Amino acid sequence: MNPETTTNEKLDFKRILPVLVIVLVDLMGLSIIIPLLPLYAARFGTTPLIIGILQATYPMMQFIGAPILGWLSDRFGRKPVLVISQIGTFAGFILLGFADTLWLLFLSRVIDGLSGANIATAQAAIADSTTGRTRTQGLGLIGAAFGVGFVLGPILAFIVLASTGQNYQAVAFTAAFFSFSSILLTSFWFKETFKEVVNPEASRTRRPFSFGALRNALNQPAIGFLLIIMFFYRVAFGGYEQLFSLFTLTRLGMDARDTSGLFVLAGITIIIIQAGLIGKWSRKKGDRWLVLMGLGLLALGLLGTALTPPTPVPWYEKAKVLESMAGQGEFRVSIQSINIQLPEESAKGWSGILWLLAASIPAAVGGAVLHPAINSLISKSAKPNEVGGTLGVSAAAYSAANAIAPLFYGILFQWFGGPVPFFVGGLILAILWMVAPRIVKK
Repeated sequence: MNPETTTNEKLDFKRILPVLVIVLVDLMGLSIIIPLLPLYAARFGTTPLIIGILQATYPMMQFIGAPILGWLSDRFGRKPVLVISQIGTFAGFILLGFADTLWLLFLSRVIDGLSGANIATAQAAIADSTTGRTRTQGLGLIGAAFGVGFVLGPILAFIVLASTGQNYQAVAFTAAFFSFSSILLTSFWFKETFKEVVNPEASRTRRPFSFGALRNALNQPAIGFLLIIMFFYRVAFGGYEQLFSLFTLTRLGMDARDTSGLFVLAGITIIIIQAGLIGKWSRKKGDRWLVLMGLGLLALGLLGTALTPPTPVPWYEKAKVLESMAGQGEFRVSIQSINIQLPEESAKGWSGILWLLAASIPAAVGGAVLHPAINSLISKSAKPNEVGGTLGVSAAAYSAANAIAPLFYGILFQWFGGPVPFFVGGLILAILWMVAPRIVKK
């Protein structure tokens, strides 16, 4: 390829469009649940620690499932793995809708987590359909699909909650509808992107995942430190995402509908960055610059979140928030069983919500660039017949951190108060931001 062709090389958007739409529909189903799940669990008399354990269940199962699905996609193709995993996600949402006890809530997250580990397969399909110069942009568009999903999902959650009188089960069944739609899209629209590997025998005999394989990946200079960054970044930022709803509830008195609005704003920011800017930034500045910028902005956003003034929003009414959490009909729980400490109604104002909005902007921008930039560097360092498996290891590290993060944050939240885990997360990212320039070379 001559320099002129390289300069003018562009992403084949039509080729990756089916993957982006499928990811978008999947994420719409998932993002409907995210702002709601901590409050869903709180209805059963849980503590912040138990909520953290519940939030850890999904990524813990992803940690088990992601490398296996990535390996299977390298061996049997992307399409069958996507379809099977989406069927499991659909079943998990249906069970969530019928969950009237805490153990059923946990079971639904186990099923969804094992089957919801297909992001590595979607990333591998993008890698199949892009070149070295366009891969960051392609993976960034997956992030943009995440962003669109995180905009539309909370909006739909708001609409469903408002129209059904805070019926949490209706939200779960709406998520199941989108999951079923993604099954149809994958079955009838998505075309297989996987091509026969250079050494098929090696692909068949390669194990899907082991701690030895992870250790070997960590020993590779080009990949090892990127996996370390991925892990610790997700420990810090994963807890932020998983317990954000609980933080806004206890700090500012915001219910599920209020917090959904913040997710919408964050999603809009992610869309602007990943759909319009990350490709240009990657080509002009490079993925290393994106990683460093992402770490710095995330550190700033988390530290700012920890310093949010404990001022309830002006429209806060404690009795109404408790009533909305109790639910309705046969699934209604006793208000007395809710053990989460809500703020008092005195000293309501705008300072808390405005401060939190300002802190959310750098957090959203940092999160928008960091994940695709790291995965782009990892995929460029892997052999062509190991891209799916390598991204599966990356997804496993990502999911392992997501499993640890809510437990870590939940313990700090319960024992030391809401702001402490966000401050610790920001401190971890700040340390990474200072160390990374010396290790991640140009």
